Amino acid sequence: MEKPLSEKEPAVGKSFGSCSNPNPNPGSVAAMDDFDWACFRDDDIMQQHYAIRAEEAAKVPFVGDKEPLSSLAAEFQSGNPILQEKIKLLGEQYGALRRTRGDGNCFYRSFMFSYLEHILESQDKAEVDRILGNIEQCKKTLQGLGYVEFTFEDFFSVFIEQLESVVQGNQTSISHEELLQRSRDQTISDYVVMFFRFVTSGEIRKRAEFFEPFIAGLTNSTVDQFCKASVEPMGEESDHVHITALSDALGVPIRVMYLDRSSCDSGTLSINHHDFVPGSNSPHEGAAQSSEANTGHPVTPFVTLLYRPGHYDILYPK
Repeated sequence: MEKPLSEKEPAVGKSFGSCSNPNPNPGSVAAMDDFDWACFRDDDIMQQHYAIRAEEAAKVPFVGDKEPLSSLAAEFQSGNPILQEKIKLLGEQYGALRRTRGDGNCFYRSFMFSYLEHILESQDKAEVDRILGNIEQCKKTLQGLGYVEFTFEDFFSVFIEQLESVVQGNQTSISHEELLQRSRDQTISDYVVMFFRFVTSGEIRKRAEFFEPFIAGLTNSTVDQFCKASVEPMGEESDHVHITALSDALGVPIRVMYLDRSSCDSGTLSINHHDFVPGSNSPHEGAAQSSEANTGHPVTPFVTLLYRPGHYDILYPK
């Protein structure tokens, strides 16, 4: 198997010219105050920013241990009172969370572990057969769009291996602890992230007319430019467009709980959430309501993620 695509890491050993601090430690947050920023070009500053972000992210595993939700409350103990109250409300429905590394790939890593963990615990073989069919269709989508199979086949193979390994009764079956260790392995984790990125890009390109207005609301780029710059590269963050595309392509509903500082006009607090359900008409609309209208009963996603601005973690219902 070839070497996986690595996350975007800037060069940190470059020369910064004749600044007042000629030999700063570019990976040190504390050292930032010592820099003569006037000596830096914009790209130097961004490289410095990414170097610090990479160092801080490396302190957190790709997928962390399961924690009680009280750990989130402790994190915001002296913070914004609205967030503190919302965490209390969140605690009425959810008992635990699992953190993921904040490296721009957190949505995909969260989805990967949450989905595979669900299959491991439920042993829902009908769901495994269903998603394997969707994966085969995703391959055909990419081929139809002009992608050469060797550019994505290894990523698809690695995800299928992980999926089949959580089904018990086979020689290759793994335990929950082994699933966690695999999710922390950079080669496996990065390959699965790239699998999701290709699937997401293929779905957006296939339905370009549908996604184009939503992409235009985020950026001035075309659908093709958006996929090349904001979907396929490692480290690019995800929003409602990415989630909608992945959910639709794989046929997996996803619930996202939003932890932010917003409050209702009436002054009451509530936790906003959005259910991304395959077949809904818009990345913005109430997807669960759309699904209920189509199927006659509401869909409850088994993948639940917590979103804080710029980051996703995994949530566990009580």
